[in-house]
Amino acid sequence: MTPPFAPDSPVGRWRDHVLARPKASSETYIGEDFFYIQEMRGQSGISLGVADGVGGWTTTGDDPALFSQALMYHAHRYSKTSWAGEPEIDPTLEYEEREKVEGWELSPAECLEFAYGGVLREQAVHNGSSTACIVNLNTSSGVLRAANLGDSGFCIIRSSTIIYEQKPQTHFFNCPNPFTQTDGLSDNVFMPELTSICALVSKQFIDHQVTTTFNVEDTRMQVMADRIVDYARLVMHKTKRVSPFQLSAQREGMYFPGGKVDE
Repeated sequence: MTPPFAPDSPVGRWRDHVLARPKASSETYIGEDFFYIQEMRGQSGISLGVADGVGGWTTTGDDPALFSQALMYHAHRYSKTSWAGEPEIDPTLEYEEREKVEGWELSPAECLEFAYGGVLREQAVHNGSSTACIVNLNTSSGVLRAANLGDSGFCIIRSSTIIYEQKPQTHFFNCPNPFTQTDGLSDNVFMPELTSICALVSKQFIDHQVTTTFNVEDTRMQVMADRIVDYARLVMHKTKRVSPFQLSAQREGMYFPGGKVDE
């Protein structure tokens, strides 16, 4: 198996920093997948990404985690130096001063393209592929933009109602469009279950004063994410429970009872 990124390498240092961030859960094992959350230039927005590494590369002796980690590292790097929208320039500045404003607007699709180019330049990544989903939130306009490849994805939940759900991109059943919310969630948890978990956590924070050293809203989001992951892990091992993956298989004339185990 190809060795992981060294702890003193740029990707390795960033990976370890991301996994060491304080949070409610003590879980740090992330398997073949990776993610990032990055504030964009000038506090113009927030960029979030997730990559689901293709485990089949283990048959050739390649670690699938290297590709997804490198992809998210470079996506975070480009997001950090770019604006979520048009660069915000103080209109009172002189023309010469305006020209000194650095950076440029970066769409999620451009970020994904640049990040993939960065992966190709990583000598430690010999082979690999992954799905990817990048979402940018513009703090000024409130506009959400996204780029999604494969069966990762995202949805927008407002007041316990799903107002948008990104559909997966696949060649055929269980074969996503990868690079040459991951499916571990969507294969095992129905959307109504997802909204119920979010609503229950929100109600818990409303009904009880939660004492925490962190920002209350940040804590609520972390608890919500942990509850969703815990539930997905619980039901993926149940063979007698009908899952979204089972229903998708039935539509293709296949029989896969229960959940689909994923990391």
